Amino acid sequence: MILGVSVVPASPKFRITAKDGAVKIYLKSPPEQNKANLELIRGLEDIFGKPVRILSGAASKKKKIEIPAGEQEWEKFLSTL
Repeated sequence: MILGVSVVPASPKFRITAKDGAVKIYLKSPPEQNKANLELIRGLEDIFGKPVRILSGAASKKKKIEIPAGEQEWEKFLSTL
């Protein structure tokens, strides 16, 4: 599954929000030396237990990520937020 997400680096804690179909991921790490991207990947891999890739936007707050999860699994996760 390919998702468009917005990230907010240097936040107080890692968390994910979804509102009106827009997914925002708050990261504790600063956007320096790839730290925020690594936290994004690790955080999502911890949640889904599957490898995650950033497809585009590595240097941007808007990213496209690939999660090998079905739409039902993603919707189930979003319903827990």
